[in-house]
Amino acid sequence: MINKQQKKNQLLILAIFGLTIIPFLIAWGLKEYPSILKGRTNSGQLIIPPVTTERADYIGLDDFSSKNIQELAGHWLVVNVIPEAACNEVCLDALIKSKQLRLMLNKELPRTRRVVLVLKESSEAVQNQWWLKDSLLSRLHRTKNPADDALFLSLLHEENKLDEALIQRLIGGEDKEFALSSDLIRVKPSNELLKKLTDISQGNSISDGTLFLIDPLGNLMMQYSPGFNAYKVKEDLMHLLKISQIG
Repeated sequence: MINKQQKKNQLLILAIFGLTIIPFLIAWGLKEYPSILKGRTNSGQLIIPPVTTERADYIGLDDFSSKNIQELAGHWLVVNVIPEAACNEVCLDALIKSKQLRLMLNKELPRTRRVVLVLKESSEAVQNQWWLKDSLLSRLHRTKNPADDALFLSLLHEENKLDEALIQRLIGGEDKEFALSSDLIRVKPSNELLKKLTDISQGNSISDGTLFLIDPLGNLMMQYSPGFNAYKVKEDLMHLLKISQIG
């Protein structure tokens, strides 16, 4: 006769086994039945088998990110990559697209987190401009004004800076601290993770503007090339969220 404690232990073992195998079942299903991802783009690439990552592979780049690094566990991650010491217009545009992508998830937003992997060293001043632009440039899209569209394109170039006057213009009457608050967790990868990313790219350098989706267990699931369509990535991610019981 199996007692209650033995039954609980068996259920726990089954639960752990299920959590381990679910990502691989999802990946197999997507490979065998790609129609599951109806909105999949030509640039979206399913990573088969999923490449595993560990919590220790992500090192907070600043105080905010270090304090919030635990948020990576148990969530689907939308991951941008800055592979060089500069973030050009393709790179910065991808950052802004990922922010818009997460907002488009609506009620599914809490199941996700947004991450950027910074692969090379750069100055704090240079990085601060990246984060300021990530926080503020999407506001220029709201106006549907040709002058603001032109300013947006200009500020995508790294040599064009956001100064205090322009920051105040974009913020308007909002509280500055609130306006500049960010959902972006900024990390540098471990050497092990950097090698895995290089292997995924078949030994080539990772391109500016690359995007990854990582499941709640830390498995790299999908990769998108520079110039990805945020709406198409949203469709893919919504399908993954729908069929997944984790995160």
